[in-house]
Amino acid sequence: MSTEISIKDAAKQLNISEQRVRTLCRQGELESRKFGNSWIINAESIDKYGLRTAHMVAEDHPAYNVNEKCKKPIALSFFSGAMGLDLGIEKSGFDVRLACEVDKYCRQTIALNKPDTALLTDINKYSANEVRLAAGLGKDEEIDLIMGGPPCQAFSTAGKRKGLNDERGNVFLKYIDLALELRPKYFVIENVRGLLSCPMEHRPHEKRGDDYPELGLDELKGGALNFIINRLENSGYSYSFNLYNSANFGTPQIRERVIIICSRDGVKPPYLVPTHSEFGSDGLQKWNTVKKAISNLTSHDHLTFPEKRLKYYRMLSAGQNWKNLPIETQKEAMGKSFYSGGGKTGFLRRLGWDKPSPTLVTHPAMPATDLAHPVEDRPLSVQEYKRIQEFPDSWDLAGPIIQQYKQVGNAVPISMGNAVGKLIMNLLKGNEIPSFNNFKYSRYKNTSDKEWKEQFSKQVLKHKESTEQKELGFG
Repeated sequence: MSTEISIKDAAKQLNISEQRVRTLCRQGELESRKFGNSWIINAESIDKYGLRTAHMVAEDHPAYNVNEKCKKPIALSFFSGAMGLDLGIEKSGFDVRLACEVDKYCRQTIALNKPDTALLTDINKYSANEVRLAAGLGKDEEIDLIMGGPPCQAFSTAGKRKGLNDERGNVFLKYIDLALELRPKYFVIENVRGLLSCPMEHRPHEKRGDDYPELGLDELKGGALNFIINRLENSGYSYSFNLYNSANFGTPQIRERVIIICSRDGVKPPYLVPTHSEFGSDGLQKWNTVKKAISNLTSHDHLTFPEKRLKYYRMLSAGQNWKNLPIETQKEAMGKSFYSGGGKTGFLRRLGWDKPSPTLVTHPAMPATDLAHPVEDRPLSVQEYKRIQEFPDSWDLAGPIIQQYKQVGNAVPISMGNAVGKLIMNLLKGNEIPSFNNFKYSRYKNTSDKEWKEQFSKQVLKHKESTEQKELGFG
């Protein structure tokens, strides 16, 4: 039987007035019942409301109700965000015992939806033993999988590219060190495309050239990833990586992420198994579309465009952007941006119905990265974001609407997470993994581990020759 509490106790827990609690009861925001002239409130309902609206803090806690008879492989999650990767891994048959996340609103989302999952905050605060204890694991109990997407910003192609010397880059290394100490059978690193070219150390462009020393190995493109894979090799873990487009796994979205799969047994893991392809080649299904994902939604919470932008949106049809306006209207709409370089395809952009969405961003109404509904004069709603990233409609998101967009926009699509989980589950079971030779996993070239290493070796050789030439006075 659920615990019930009074108006006074509910107001104290939520740090709001008793009158506000009564209003929430009348509006149905809190699960409650009338008792005489007052209300009796379901205590669990108070917790859910408090987490969703940020009136309550999601505290660290160990895993609850651990079922020791559960035979599912055990997974631990770090940098969990809104749990997109976790849900995909869970869907493939894993027991996700622990989530580690520092962001306040993501922590509340985790607590709302997975209250029994252990919740930790800053990864730097925990030892391997403390992680085991929080997840309800014995000292010698095997961990089947550790997964995580360390902060993207340090490696993002849009950032300042400070690499692993960025404070967030150090968190990246903490994750690898912790995973290697915990020694799971497999662990996964998920990151942005910029990881493929990010240097270990970034030298500003104004300090390069004939008047400055030659770039060091750590300053070469890809130096950070080279450092990471050397660390893996020295630990005895094998690995494979590629840049994967989530549309190839059923997500109605073009979203490309680097996924590194590391194996304790020293055998190189195969690449992820695609389920879809752009035109249905290789005997696979065609990519999923925006229409299939969002067309039957009826309830929407969304931001709005300013009227000066709506003026132009009313001239555009599904799948169009500013380039489809008359030339003089383009100049008027774009202002100085009209004359700048780049494709600028994110300006005044309506999604097309019959293809996947472009990559969801953390804010759908910023001028250079608009994500407008195909026909309605508004940005995509939070509910549409969830559908495109494949979150369940019932998945509660904590915090104000901007934070909800951010949580979903930063997430790993569920189908991509599921592809990772299925691959590792099959490896654990010793099942045969189908291979797709020459499959186009992304829009870019030289993104697999084999191709990347060949390109990096050529760069190192060229660097060595250039350095030798300078030392001999021929530079």
